[in-house]
Amino acid sequence: MTLLPEEFSDLEPFAEKWSLATESERYAQRLASTMAEMQAFYDAITPRAEAALAYCDGFDLQDMPEPALNLLYLLYSMIQASFPVEVWRQPRIPDTGVAALNCVVEPVP
Repeated sequence: MTLLPEEFSDLEPFAEKWSLATESERYAQRLASTMAEMQAFYDAITPRAEAALAYCDGFDLQDMPEPALNLLYLLYSMIQASFPVEVWRQPRIPDTGVAALNCVVEPVP
């Protein structure tokens, strides 16, 4: 069973772990991931991000087919992983101790 559109089958190995519907799930996945896992995901999706955005733009946000929606969620996870990979070099925000991020409003979809 595939989660993503056929055109993005190269990202399928990351879909089960990173195609998550809510921000809190994506944040929890970031905190539960190693830097090596996040780096591998980030390295795979970043060069495909523009093509993925263009693909998703072909659908109305309120009527996206499930594979396109999963691709959009994967893009949301790329954003969640970007600062740890590009800046902090760790899953948590530096010098925040046990501080946590709680999202009260989710993007739609």
